[in-house]
Amino acid sequence: MTVTGYQYETVELTYAAVPDAQNEAQIDLAAEFTCAADGSVTAVRGFYAGNGTCVVRFLPEQAGTYTYKVRGLATDEGTLSVKPAREGHHGVVRARGIHFYFDDGTPYYGFGTTVYALASQTDALMDETIETLRHAPFNKIRMCVFPKHYQYNHNEPQHYAFEKNADGTWDPAHPCYAFWDAFEKRLSQLFEAGIQVDLILFHPYDNWGFASMPQKDNLIYLDYLLRRFAAFPGLWWSMANEYDLCAAKTMDDWYEIEQFIAEHDPWHHLLSNHNCFQYYDAARPAITHMSWQTKQLSRIPEMQAKYGKPVCIDECCYEGNLPDQWGAISGEEMTARFWRATVRGAVCTHGETFYPDEREIVWWAKGGKLVGKSPARIAFLRSIVESLPAPLEPQRSQLEQVMELAGLPEEQVDRALEERKVPQDFRFFLKSALRMSPVEASRFFACETEVVGRTADDSAILHYYDIQCSCKARIELPEGKTYRLEVIDTWNMTRQTVQQSATGEAWVELPGRPWMAVLATAE
Repeated sequence: MTVTGYQYETVELTYAAVPDAQNEAQIDLAAEFTCAADGSVTAVRGFYAGNGTCVVRFLPEQAGTYTYKVRGLATDEGTLSVKPAREGHHGVVRARGIHFYFDDGTPYYGFGTTVYALASQTDALMDETIETLRHAPFNKIRMCVFPKHYQYNHNEPQHYAFEKNADGTWDPAHPCYAFWDAFEKRLSQLFEAGIQVDLILFHPYDNWGFASMPQKDNLIYLDYLLRRFAAFPGLWWSMANEYDLCAAKTMDDWYEIEQFIAEHDPWHHLLSNHNCFQYYDAARPAITHMSWQTKQLSRIPEMQAKYGKPVCIDECCYEGNLPDQWGAISGEEMTARFWRATVRGAVCTHGETFYPDEREIVWWAKGGKLVGKSPARIAFLRSIVESLPAPLEPQRSQLEQVMELAGLPEEQVDRALEERKVPQDFRFFLKSALRMSPVEASRFFACETEVVGRTADDSAILHYYDIQCSCKARIELPEGKTYRLEVIDTWNMTRQTVQQSATGEAWVELPGRPWMAVLATAE
């Protein structure tokens, strides 16, 4: 039999078969797909979808011809003809250095939002949320598999992921197919809207026992999820939201979960573990990026350098008016935090937490409609970033660069300052700074307000002035290139070209109010 499909789009084979009733999550159904072009073989495992139907899913990463063989509950073999990728399909998002790229090399610039319990709401509310997202600026969402029990979020879901044992405990060996079908429907709608789903596999905010299942049950659940979802290109795996609050799991449990996902995902989607207080070790080989809850956005370059991987600020408080400090920052501050992270080359994640109306709906928990001021400004930022010729990387200030000289003999410091053409009347400031301890220096620079990012080839340089209200700004541009300079009002969402053919030192007039930026683009 010949099956047709498209590069970077899920191919599905279905078979009429019924698995062993003792374990419907880990069925005996496997397949191998061999690419004729390079001989590479991808081994996948099938899943039971209920109603006597077993399914094998495959994600072709190359166009061309494949042969496949299926064994176990069903036996089959045939040819898969894969056409080149259609417009809008780019493959799985990968980490490359400190940035993200799709399989086809297209840069992925993440602008995230949070609706933790999206999939646990009524159909009407989920429909409303999806429709809101279709018109929102976000191309990434953090959402949970399991329902969430926390402030402003105490409703019961329509379905649960598993059936129950006779003693009332959960039985991951027997999935609830109504749950998985409904969940899959919502995933498909998010993918169609161009949104990557950062899928949260565990969390501590539990009222049902999902957070305290035995580890063997955790792995059965993950096995079924990976069999069913791994061939979807638009998924990321977040092992947990606030893993360090999951009291029933040890660090060895997390390491085992991490290894299990890495070994059982044929397409090796992005993998991370989100923290509350103690961030997870992003140096671990299977971890693809740092998922970080923090307000210390000045430390992004430190983490990029430490791990050599992308940094996602997946929680930095939410725009809203709750009586809780984590849910009560202004739209101006939410927007500013996006700029502080994005200019440094990181991904930032939004959330909205306005005190619930009579429906008791808060976006961050349940979805619904967005009412805050930051989403429009985040859309504006996204339009700027996606127009740049390449991804941004953080640029250290002149003072930070000079701190590399700390501890050197004075004559070497003088020589270095001369080579860097530091003005004489500024050198005594720098020499004084060099007397700070590393701890004091890091604290000092954490309070600086100007943030600068630039592309690796200096084709674009972006200065963000944050709360500064300067009337003018001095910009240092590389010699040998000329630039178009734009003044950007990040709050009023305007861009104005103020100079052309600028090079070397340039001065730019500013309006004397906060939230301004200057973009230099090579001509």
